[in-house]
Amino acid sequence: MFHRNSASTGFWAVRWLAAAAILAATASTAWAEERSIVRIEEDWELVIGEPSPNSDAPQVTCAISPLSDMNSYSATFVVNHREVPAFAAGGLQLQTWNGENLLASRRAPNQAVLDTPGEVIRWTQVMKKTANGVEFEVLGGTSTTWGNFGIDGTMKLSVAAPIPDLNGYSPENSVEHSGVSYAGNRVQSLVLKRVRAYTDEGLLAEDANPRVVHPASE
Repeated sequence: MFHRNSASTGFWAVRWLAAAAILAATASTAWAEERSIVRIEEDWELVIGEPSPNSDAPQVTCAISPLSDMNSYSATFVVNHREVPAFAAGGLQLQTWNGENLLASRRAPNQAVLDTPGEVIRWTQVMKKTANGVEFEVLGGTSTTWGNFGIDGTMKLSVAAPIPDLNGYSPENSVEHSGVSYAGNRVQSLVLKRVRAYTDEGLLAEDANPRVVHPASE
C-alpha cells in the first residue's frame, strides 16, 4: 500500500454539511443536523507520459477509506500491476485491507501492460455503506490499454465492518495515501477531480475542487 504522512481530517464531515447547506439554499434548517453519509464517489484522472512496457512502468496506487486514516478498513486500486497474491506486470487490481492485513483482491479481466504515450485513464472509486459493512467498487473506467473497465460488478469487493456510516471519510486522506509508486517520471498527472457524498435521500454535497496527487506540490 502506498503511504504518505497522514494529516488530521476529523472536521471533514462538518465541511460536507456546510457544502450541502450552500448547495441546497432552499432547504430548511435541518441541514444543521448531522446526516449519515452512505455513499462516496471519487472521480480520478491519470495522464501517462511515456510508458515503458518492458519495465512495467509506471505503476499507480489510489486508496480510499470510510475513516480518516488507513489504520483500519480501506481499499486500494492499483494500476498497471498486481501486488497479490504475488507481483505481476500489467492490469488493474482492487484490494481491500484491514490495516496491513489483506482481506480480498479482485483483478480486471484485461491484464494488458501500459504501452500508449499520453494515454488518459479515468475512473470512479465508490464506497457504499451496506447492512454488514462497506462495499468498495471501481466504476466507469475508460482507457486505451484496458478499454472500458469496472463494468457489471467486475471490480467490486465487500468488507464486513462495524462502521455505522461513512461520515469519517476524508478526500485528503485518499490523497495522502495515493500516488505513483514506481516511475513517477513517466506520469504527467494524477488528480482526484471530484468527490460526491450521498445520504439515503440522495446527493448531499459535491466537491469539485481538484486535488493534485502527482506531480506533488513543493
